[in-house]
Amino acid sequence: MKVAVIAGSKSDQSVLEEACEVLKNFQVDYEAKVLSAHRNRKELEDYIMKSNADVFIAIAGLSAHLPGFIASMTTKPVIGVPVSVKLGGLDALLSIVQMPSKVPVACVGIDNGKNAALLAIEMLSIKYHELKDKLSRYRSGGIDK
Repeated sequence: MKVAVIAGSKSDQSVLEEACEVLKNFQVDYEAKVLSAHRNRKELEDYIMKSNADVFIAIAGLSAHLPGFIASMTTKPVIGVPVSVKLGGLDALLSIVQMPSKVPVACVGIDNGKNAALLAIEMLSIKYHELKDKLSRYRSGGIDK
């Protein structure tokens, strides 16, 4: 059970940490990286192709190319998190939700790493049933944060 949490820039660190905190609280294995689709393209390609993650969370602002780039290289679910860098994050949001046909990317709210992690956990709960119970307890106030 694994989630790869990838931020496109060090400036996205607070959103990345928010997602990782939720995964940690649910005891979901994850790996966090900062890799840019523009500045570290080859390293990112290698990481995606070798990753055994079940779900990818991609955190990006501005042109928000990262989630689509990852989705173009895998058939595993990709969750995009737009970051408010310019234009209140609307530029990033629109870049993520307007993916072309056959390259889907799920998208959560601007700067909402927490919901990205929860969506990843929901996806994993299809395969890992113990996460369903944790999600139920969380929603009823039984798990912190």
